[in-house]
Amino acid sequence: MDRLLFGISGLPIGDGDKKFTYQTAIPYLKKIGLDAMELPFVRSVNITNKNKDAVLKSKLENDFYLSAHGSYFINLNAVELEKQEKSLERILKGAEGLKKVEGRSLIFHPGFYLKNSKEETFDTIKNNLLKLPHIGIDYRLETTGKPTQFGSLEELTQLCKIIPSCKLCIDFSHLHARYNGSLKNYDDYATILKYVKDELGQEALNDLHIHMSGINYTAKGERNHLPFEESDFNYIDCLKTLKDFDVKGCIICESPILEKDALLLKESYEKI
Repeated sequence: MDRLLFGISGLPIGDGDKKFTYQTAIPYLKKIGLDAMELPFVRSVNITNKNKDAVLKSKLENDFYLSAHGSYFINLNAVELEKQEKSLERILKGAEGLKKVEGRSLIFHPGFYLKNSKEETFDTIKNNLLKLPHIGIDYRLETTGKPTQFGSLEELTQLCKIIPSCKLCIDFSHLHARYNGSLKNYDDYATILKYVKDELGQEALNDLHIHMSGINYTAKGERNHLPFEESDFNYIDCLKTLKDFDVKGCIICESPILEKDALLLKESYEKI
């Protein structure tokens, strides 16, 4: 990647009068100044043989970046081996759907601790991730927003060191909520990026996938996404840190007001 792209998760809101498809959303987002969209494969892979050609044509004509969020029903540490196998199938199905439209990154949460120790969970998830075939899609492991969920920055970074097909998706809002509002200023964000650089090298910062939004949380972690201006998430310091560390890749905005807040991020970044 040669710069930092800005986009949204799912279909845009627009003015409320028009219902978008993937094919029509891409030129609209491009026209208003955004660069990317994350396809929601969270309940089903909705790139099919019927719509893939039109979506791909729209993507190529607009020089657009596509990623996808994988299924919500993934737990590579499930008690039942059958559920672990089904989780792998869902990940692969999402990757294959994204490949049909020449997307880059499939984002997912790898699993839950359940009754296992953190070390046992790490090993089980690692062994399952190693089974995923290399099909030209990056498997992006997303940091999670609750301390009961597997998916700390440290856990996922160490998995990425071991598994060449896996890369990071840093959800800064999730990390903020996971530790009960821990990301307060520039130094807090810098600590995260320095850790990634020290562990994975500058190349990880040259192709980083990022999620960001305002967030509502309690001591138990995330509750729901919010617009930036309704949250205590310090997006300005986050953007300053990304610029100072020369981070490249893609920022996906998950705010409820989608493209409005995505443009706020992009315009704020460009003013720094």
